[in-house]
Amino acid sequence: MNIQLKDIVSKSILTPGRGLLEEYSHSINPYAGCAFACKYCYVRQLPVSLYREEEWGTWVDIKTNAAELLRKELVKAKKKGPVTLFMSSATDPYQPIEAKTKLTRSLLEVMLDEQPDFLFVQTRSPLVTRDIDLFKQFGDRIRVSMTIETDKEEVRKAFSPSAPPIPARMNALQKITDAGILTQATIAPLLPCSKEFPKKLKNIASRVTLDDYWMGDGGGGKRTEKLGIYQIYEQMGLEKWYNPTAYKVVLKMLKDELDDVNLLISQKGFGPGKN
Repeated sequence: MNIQLKDIVSKSILTPGRGLLEEYSHSINPYAGCAFACKYCYVRQLPVSLYREEEWGTWVDIKTNAAELLRKELVKAKKKGPVTLFMSSATDPYQPIEAKTKLTRSLLEVMLDEQPDFLFVQTRSPLVTRDIDLFKQFGDRIRVSMTIETDKEEVRKAFSPSAPPIPARMNALQKITDAGILTQATIAPLLPCSKEFPKKLKNIASRVTLDDYWMGDGGGGKRTEKLGIYQIYEQMGLEKWYNPTAYKVVLKMLKDELDDVNLLISQKGFGPGKN
């Protein structure tokens, strides 16, 4: 898929935390748009997507002045109280274009100069391992979270064909954990998986968070319903997985396997806590 890239000058870079991110003082998005184009992405139902003529996943705006803005806005924010940042809420900070622009890396460098009280990095890209050297400098003020919504590649290909393969994500998360950085394996949203999924997650992250459409799309599952992804479940013969109680089965499997790992549910698993 050809991605339409555009350099833009943004008016601000820090967005006050609200909704499911209300525990954070701000969220930060280096880009607008996301090349991974996951079919279930709740951002498809947000204004940034709805008011755009191009289809979600076909365009990415690069906020070229993001680092400059962040330096100024962090100084101001820190004067008002604790600063906790979630990166990112409406894009992936390590999508393919990041390998070229290094925009997210430049934001991390700014944050090391003006350290927030806590930084949560959310991605599904193995490119994140490039910045291990910077992550280490944050100490316990950072957690790196990798989205691993299933362990079945055929399922991943059906729901997010443009996203990185699951094995590559698991390997990347293991490297970051081995580097001594707080990490998280994020099963969000939960997709059909195998009984071996919990075993595959064991020891590759500091903790695991489980979420689904009904708890995590910000609309009680209604945003996801509008995307029409139930048809994908039907085509694969996996209708039983499209159910607000399906997560309970996987939750039990995780509890049985991950005795020594923190296991959190939905919003609690995305908070700025260090434990």
